[in-house]
Amino acid sequence: MSWLDMLDAAQRATATGEMAGGERLRWFYTPTDHGGLTLHEQRPVQQRAAMKLVASGLTRAGYVTVATIIGLENVLDHTEGFTARFDRERGRDPGLYYLRVFGSPGDGAWGWRFGGHHVSLNNLVVDGELVSSTPCFMGADPAVSPLLGGAVNRPLGQVEDLARELAVSLGEPALLSPKAPSDLVTGNRSTIAEGDRVIPLAGIWRSDFADPAEWAKLRAASDAIDAAAGYGDREHEALEYTAQPKGVPGAALSAGQRDLLEKLVGTYFDRVPVPTAYNLEELHFAWAGSTEPGGAALLPSARPAPADRMG
Repeated sequence: MSWLDMLDAAQRATATGEMAGGERLRWFYTPTDHGGLTLHEQRPVQQRAAMKLVASGLTRAGYVTVATIIGLENVLDHTEGFTARFDRERGRDPGLYYLRVFGSPGDGAWGWRFGGHHVSLNNLVVDGELVSSTPCFMGADPAVSPLLGGAVNRPLGQVEDLARELAVSLGEPALLSPKAPSDLVTGNRSTIAEGDRVIPLAGIWRSDFADPAEWAKLRAASDAIDAAAGYGDREHEALEYTAQPKGVPGAALSAGQRDLLEKLVGTYFDRVPVPTAYNLEELHFAWAGSTEPGGAALLPSARPAPADRMG
């Protein structure tokens, strides 16, 4: 039995949407309303079916990473002293991950979206085949957490380590700015365009909070994050989105650097089960921020020229 078949009428109304229209193209990575049925609005058997659907769009490593990121909400809540609220009873909530199906599963085109804090998975299926899995966002907060015996939990540690090692190896040609921006340059835009710049944190929420005091707290936090980044017009211009990739092309790398870049690309493309073709020589790498471990940094440009999907 599919996930949708397990839902009652009220749940199904929240869990489904139309293929046409703008909602299918909306996505978030902040702890806002992503749209859909949350995990804590489902019975355990429904939750399991929901996670089975989520797993169908991920590799084993991708699924484990997503499941770990969800669990980090409890860790982040502890880090913040169990105080975050936002516009709800609990601000950091592993039950607030949303799943929505668009269209009718089966023949033809349909899709599904799963997301919550630091997770956004968007999949398009046509005639039973997964044809698109973007945007696919994974983040981790805290990035590093202690475990017993001196071990550490770093869900995206290999992504960071590979990128930082390559940035150090390439040096100045790959560095767009010594300062990291406050957030993603392209944000959660459904369509990106020449000249796009960082969206303030408060702008990456579905809507304002009903509680003005809580919304004011978020706006203040957003302003503080932007101020701490210390970005002026020159820094924004250096990192703004351009159709022409910035940074160092793969064709200019040494054999060792190419190996690092290929491994780094794998940490992105290996999240999903559908192989993706790309031209390593045309893929560009750039870096912004500190190259010291633990320092604030962003990988602003590591994208291939358009290529056909394999398989």
